[in-house]
Amino acid sequence: MAMEKFNAAEAEDRLYKAWEAAGCFTAGANAKPGASSYCIMIPPPNVTGVLHMGHAFNNTLQDILVRWHRMRGFDTLWQAGTDHAGIATQMVVERQLAERGEPGRVALGREKFLEKVWQWKEQSGGTIVNQLKRLGASCDWDRTAFTMAGAQGDTRTGHENSPNFHDAVIKVFVEMYNKGLIYRGKRLVNWDPHFETAISDLEVENIEVAGHMWHFKYPLAGGATYTYVERDEDGNITLQEERDYISIATTRPETMLGDGAVAVHPSDERYAPIVGMMCEIPVGPKAQRRLIPIITDEYPDKDFGSGAVKITGAHDFNDYQVAKRAGIPMYNLMDTKANLRADGQAYAQEAATAQRIANGEESFDDAKIAAMNMVPDAYRGMDRFEARKKIVDDITREGLAVMTEDTLTDAERQQTTQLVPLVENKPIMQPFGDRSKVVIEPMLTDQWFVDTDKIVAPALEAVRDGRVKILPESEKKVYFHWLENIEPWCISRQLWWGHQIPVWFDETGAQYCAATEAEAQAMAGPDASLTRDPDVLDTWFSSGLWPIGTLGWSGEAEADAQNDMLQRFFPTSDLITGSDILFFWVARMMMMQLAVVDQVPFNTIYLHGLVRDAKGKKMSKSTGNVVDPLEIIDEFGADALRFTNASMASLGGVLKLDMQRIAGYRNFGTKLWNACSFAQFNEAFEHRSCSLPSPDLALNKWIIGEVGRVRVAVDAALDGYRFNDAASALYGFVWGTLCDRYLELSKPILKGSHSSGDAGRLETQITLAWVLEQSMTLLHPIMPFITEELWGITAKRSHMLVHQDWPEYGLELVDTAASEEISWAISLIDSIRSARAQMNVPAGAKVPLVQVTISPAGEAALAANMAQIQQMARITEVTKVSEMPKGAITITAPQATFGLPLADIIDVAAERMRLEKSMGKLAKELGGLRGRLNNPKFAASAPPEVLAETRANLEAREEEEAKLSIALARLQEIG
Repeated sequence: MAMEKFNAAEAEDRLYKAWEAAGCFTAGANAKPGASSYCIMIPPPNVTGVLHMGHAFNNTLQDILVRWHRMRGFDTLWQAGTDHAGIATQMVVERQLAERGEPGRVALGREKFLEKVWQWKEQSGGTIVNQLKRLGASCDWDRTAFTMAGAQGDTRTGHENSPNFHDAVIKVFVEMYNKGLIYRGKRLVNWDPHFETAISDLEVENIEVAGHMWHFKYPLAGGATYTYVERDEDGNITLQEERDYISIATTRPETMLGDGAVAVHPSDERYAPIVGMMCEIPVGPKAQRRLIPIITDEYPDKDFGSGAVKITGAHDFNDYQVAKRAGIPMYNLMDTKANLRADGQAYAQEAATAQRIANGEESFDDAKIAAMNMVPDAYRGMDRFEARKKIVDDITREGLAVMTEDTLTDAERQQTTQLVPLVENKPIMQPFGDRSKVVIEPMLTDQWFVDTDKIVAPALEAVRDGRVKILPESEKKVYFHWLENIEPWCISRQLWWGHQIPVWFDETGAQYCAATEAEAQAMAGPDASLTRDPDVLDTWFSSGLWPIGTLGWSGEAEADAQNDMLQRFFPTSDLITGSDILFFWVARMMMMQLAVVDQVPFNTIYLHGLVRDAKGKKMSKSTGNVVDPLEIIDEFGADALRFTNASMASLGGVLKLDMQRIAGYRNFGTKLWNACSFAQFNEAFEHRSCSLPSPDLALNKWIIGEVGRVRVAVDAALDGYRFNDAASALYGFVWGTLCDRYLELSKPILKGSHSSGDAGRLETQITLAWVLEQSMTLLHPIMPFITEELWGITAKRSHMLVHQDWPEYGLELVDTAASEEISWAISLIDSIRSARAQMNVPAGAKVPLVQVTISPAGEAALAANMAQIQQMARITEVTKVSEMPKGAITITAPQATFGLPLADIIDVAAERMRLEKSMGKLAKELGGLRGRLNNPKFAASAPPEVLAETRANLEAREEEEAKLSIALARLQEIG
């Protein structure tokens, strides 16, 4: 009796609960005595997060490796946890308060607001964990870590195994501060005006938008003039005129107010006469305008625009570097909301002081300059974009915008020459906050930094000397490039939710860094009045300590030596993560662990790209191609999604998610299910044996050998992180070798119509059961649900499949003689089937076969497998002949020639006409495809996915053409 259809929706939830209840995922579960450890740290998803395709892909690969090692008896830990996600979580809670009409963050105050955040975390913060369980992730959930665990306000229960992550973070900060590795300073950062905080590069989305380039004149001081000359490539003068200004172009006119200089390239001869002179910023009251120097620097491109660039060090990352090199003052123009500053003295006083500094009449003081407000009174308090409009209008009205002829019609130009401000429509890359969706402003602010120059060398050396391997190899270049050009790491954020920086200030501004306020007070003295720094640490700082923090590192040598988890699982084994956070997370973990405990955090780093749609396009809500993994699981089951993820995980390959593939892999699961149903119907599992079968029939010897081959292939693939090769090997074995070959070849034996009789039937039942159990075992890491279900319903077991020992057999199972015999029989069957299909022989028609030549080995193989060949190739009989009869087409097998008489079975003329018509239609399609691909314009303008699709179509059509040509040649044989 056939088994009922697999119900993924019902079985997945039931099986997962059974695994959890049995403690199958606990650290060390199924470990053999004295086993080596194997540990993977989950890249902690944001506590606000929901499962997306990137998570599903990444966690599938981790789970495959974890389940594989656990079945092999390793002392295994898949460490789970979530990141507190400072800005994202604060945003979610603030939005929730607003929706409920409750007091906002500021009205509540810091302490009450953080209570609200902890409440939200306990109620809603576990969403993604439950979603990962639906995927089948076999993490040790009892050890679920949280990057804010142990912080003030943490009222969680049921997390006894979760370490005090907060204390570890604070201890590391204090230690690094005391070693001079952390300092407070003023540097340029990405500033989010909505959340009023610095953010990391990873939280910035650079989006191309329609922009404008304005061209303005900066008058030379004192009415000075110079001869401006432009030349062509041959040195001929193309323009020569007397100028009393230098022209600059900008996409952000509002930042002109903070200019510290105008820079030109040292080799730009046009401006050589005025280098070192002063020019006027053309904004603000005429009598109070600042003069700034004209300097040289390698940064300007003399072939772009006018070749002169304004240097606004406090509001542009490139300008910041120029200003640092040249010692140019940097003036902060904006407040935390990106409005032009309204604080400070009147502009006249600020400008006068700035001018004295520029003239060398007053000492250059960074602190003084930072406090100065260079915004003229008329613009103070304005939104930055409103100020932009007003500044452009004011400059234009004064005649200091570079003007150009407005090219109207020829008739209109004869009447008048209309001059308008030179404004170029220019697409620009605009930085937006990924959560706030507002334009990010580079801002010069006081922040806390890690002096990465002092800790980067060990992280570079660990990869260079091979202690840590990065896959694919191409990513090593990216790693080295980032770390060899590393900047100080801004680790402070102007938020409330996070690890508050453990530094207190007294009335004089002196700093006291300590783990607790009491310690800081003791350092400052009992009479000192202390104020704690309100900022919190960047989440990348705390997640940078993820490996040791999750394992309970305390920084106390004796305690850490007695910490069983830390001693067993650190350093960890593999890190599986996206290449997009190689620098933000992976490299920082390398630096932090080496700086804190002087050990690498993991041995191998496997990096993958973004999961894209079937055509290779990036998934985005605006494009409408985002795929929800939970919807896939609902429709196709988790196993189909997991197998798809594994099958597309080639090292360095593009990850294209095709829904047809997912449906196909669901069918693959059904194929395995039906094979087990077939075996159950034939009472195979009733005769199952726990030991390796010892059959006599070549067919059974052959399939056992094929199991040995696929086990070796799967292990080699997983050991090399070639998940796609493991999936391909298993798919080919189960679908092709087992189901399409072995099951079909075994049917005559199981039906009793084979010469081997009852003995042959029994050994085939035993072999079939063993092969299917091995298939379940080998497939389990990739498809855990359906294999666990089959394991449970096909026999009474002493343990679940999740803890079944991984097989260790290999190529010693291959019986060469049996393999050659069955391969010969399969070759003959395939040749006959192919010929029948090409000649359009009716599927139900049985055809005789004539034997022309054959080797002794082939004759033995033919005799031993005659029943299977007749059944699978639909052959009535085999007749020996001395030469090929007329009207027969040639069929070959190794060292054998056969004929298939078809003249009286098919309409040769009609078949020839059908094939020739198909060839004609195909020729037109091929001509069109080749024409498109040979067209240089198409190759240059077509999107990559269109080019790839066209090439794939051409390959498919050429393959079809080859098959039709062979079929026509076969018809020629018949006559």
